[in-house]
Amino acid sequence: MMYHIRATFATTRRIFGQLSHDPRTVALIFVVPCLLMTLFRWLFSDNLAVFDRVAPALLGVFPFVIMFIITSITTLRERTGGTMERLMALPIGKFDLIMGYMMAFGLLAIIQALLVSVLILYGFNLDVTGPHWFLVAMALADALLGAALGLFVSAFAKTEFQAVQFMPALVFPQILIGGLFIPLSQMPSALESIAYYLPLTYAIDALNEVVSHMDVTDNAWRDMSVVGAFVVGALLLAAITLRRRNK
Repeated sequence: MMYHIRATFATTRRIFGQLSHDPRTVALIFVVPCLLMTLFRWLFSDNLAVFDRVAPALLGVFPFVIMFIITSITTLRERTGGTMERLMALPIGKFDLIMGYMMAFGLLAIIQALLVSVLILYGFNLDVTGPHWFLVAMALADALLGAALGLFVSAFAKTEFQAVQFMPALVFPQILIGGLFIPLSQMPSALESIAYYLPLTYAIDALNEVVSHMDVTDNAWRDMSVVGAFVVGALLLAAITLRRRNK
């Protein structure tokens, strides 16, 4: 057990070591979501009511998308470069290895969520009725969701281009029918039914709940629990899809 913990932390340290030599990736994680939110705030500078209504939901979407891209491509490089295969030849559990990756990306997700949340809450004075901490927590949960799904889908791609191709298949539908543009109740019944099977639907709903309610509602807690369940499920599937070297 002690060896597994050390191997997990060693994996986390190795990912940080790689990222320390890749400033473009670090900039993509930390800077791009803030730039996108700044652009959105600028776009609606004459109509702040729209910004206040949509920005909380985007706080869940931007970190989710960015972490999905970074995690899937970085993990795919580990697979295609043989690094992960060498690690799998060691006596380390699959889930321990996945947790090493998730700890690294999770720490990055925490910093990312804090930066974007502080920007829109205190830099742009977002009008939120509910507690700010819940907004930050949901942004972090969405970033972790993107990282977990990125770890999972990397098993099904052979090139970085294929990993990016999962965007229109797994990410865009969630953005389109997750309740960001129109409420689920106003969608065609078939799309509304599909939306309830997609994790980003619950993330967007939770962020919208905190905008209009003084306290964290039961629906918001339910939404956070569902997102957390999807994170755990994606990590388990990512561990199952790992292949251990036999020679």
